[in-house]
Amino acid sequence: MREKRSIKSLIIAELDGDITNAERARLLQWMSQSDRNARYYTKIKDLWESSVADVAEMAQTTQEWERFKNRINTTRPAVLTIRRRINWSLTAAVVAIGLLVGSLIMQNYKQKVPVYLTTIAPKGSVSQTILPDGTLIYLNAGSEIKYDVNETSKKREVFVTGEAWFDVKRNEKKPFIVHTPYYNVEVLGTQFNVKNYEAEHRVVTTLEKGSIRILSSDHLMFKEEIVLKPGEQLVFDKIHRKIQRKEHVDTHLYTSWKDNKLIFLDMLFGDLIKLLERKYDIEIEVVDQSILNEHYTGTIRNETILEVFEIIKHTHPIEYHVEERKIIIQKKVKGESPSQNCR
Repeated sequence: MREKRSIKSLIIAELDGDITNAERARLLQWMSQSDRNARYYTKIKDLWESSVADVAEMAQTTQEWERFKNRINTTRPAVLTIRRRINWSLTAAVVAIGLLVGSLIMQNYKQKVPVYLTTIAPKGSVSQTILPDGTLIYLNAGSEIKYDVNETSKKREVFVTGEAWFDVKRNEKKPFIVHTPYYNVEVLGTQFNVKNYEAEHRVVTTLEKGSIRILSSDHLMFKEEIVLKPGEQLVFDKIHRKIQRKEHVDTHLYTSWKDNKLIFLDMLFGDLIKLLERKYDIEIEVVDQSILNEHYTGTIRNETILEVFEIIKHTHPIEYHVEERKIIIQKKVKGESPSQNCR
């Protein structure tokens, strides 16, 4: 059995490809504990990629390690990848609370350039992240954010793919900008939700508290400034390239996912299936496409995916069966008429 190695040795083992899964998990946990640890690893990786030969042997003695560290050049670009994934069983419906650290991109430590950290919520999970400024972010299943952690930056920037809920720490001297491929959201301190899944045709921003300003981007120009108030929502149709501003929406319908509760109000069954695939990290195949045009109203809390489909069977004329991690749905040939929830 291999003797437990030091962090120094684990870094070299990771770069050399001589590391076990348990050791890698230990190393990633250490790197995610602080930016200082992450930067230290990045420096070592930078030197490794500069073709330093036979470094794996250096970690075994203090003298060789110190000699190795003295050769580090901190001015070169480097890329650090940290991945921590929460695995969910098919029947699990729980929220993952914790930091899921992704790739940290460091271009130059001594220059005032953006330093980005990526947080990912894999399919089947929800993650919670607290930014260095104290901003709280929930990430929905299948989502990703990239944010600038350089304290010298004049503004706080976050790039969203998927869905994220923000509780932004107020800082009037340093505005908070959320970027989507179509428009940007500027805020000083507030609570709001941004939904921007690549596979969906709408980008939706919902404001709970405070106020936000919608800014033009390189791909979309607004004729006039758009400022949202609490209870308002901005919807951009990617296909028809149309903007719709909605007033007095029930924001809870669009943010309940962060509390592990999903509320559907007259939702197309096809959209519900996409949501279930992300939430439970499964594949759903629909044999009869006409089912997708039906509507569904309901709430999912802690039900398993099989429990969800048992409920749907009582409101929709469907049958289903499971093949490994795939659920196959077909239209029920004979049965009772759908309830009032299905129109």
